[in-house]
Amino acid sequence: MLSGVSVTGQYEPEARWLKRSYDDGAMLASACSGAVLLGALTNNYPGAQRIVMAGGGSSWQDLALYLIARFVGLKEAMEVAKVYMLQWHDMGQQPFASLVSLRQTTDAVINRCQHWLAMNYKTQAPVAAMIALSGLPERSFIRRFTKAAGMTPLDYVHALRLEEAKQMLETTDLPIDAVANEVGYEDASFFGRLFRRETSLTPGHYRLRFGSLRRTLMHN
Repeated sequence: MLSGVSVTGQYEPEARWLKRSYDDGAMLASACSGAVLLGALTNNYPGAQRIVMAGGGSSWQDLALYLIARFVGLKEAMEVAKVYMLQWHDMGQQPFASLVSLRQTTDAVINRCQHWLAMNYKTQAPVAAMIALSGLPERSFIRRFTKAAGMTPLDYVHALRLEEAKQMLETTDLPIDAVANEVGYEDASFFGRLFRRETSLTPGHYRLRFGSLRRTLMHN
């Protein structure tokens, strides 16, 4: 950190390049000690709207999410936050939920079942329904589905439901028990235990984490 240290005159070529870039319409962004140099520029640009500075050493994560949301999209920023487990610093050091890979398969029978499930994941006894749809004996279906999708049919059902629940927790204010019911779980306590087992967060904490991230990015 360069807190309290003046950089005046030390980086003239860099400062001139930054000023020229800003005058040409570029956005300037920095994290940690880089903010000292940009801070000098803001003295010459009161109310500058294209200079973004983040504070502490790990604040580059917040800055990266902000820039991705602004220039690529909110959805992409959310995905990056989840995949790379970036910390959004509006609350403590809680673990992030990881994205589940729900891969599609080239097995035509199993692929048809996956597409059906994507539209009917709320159905009671969805595995039995997929077995019937496949026309295969139960043991053959389970073995073939597991080989094609990389997880058992029941685990796939849970994974799909939980991904849908995550979206609802991020984007709506529905009560937790209502979210559970919307994705196919009548027992909200079971849903809560399953969600925590798979993500290391309770549904409520997940909403605080990623709902807050979404709101923050949307208002920047």
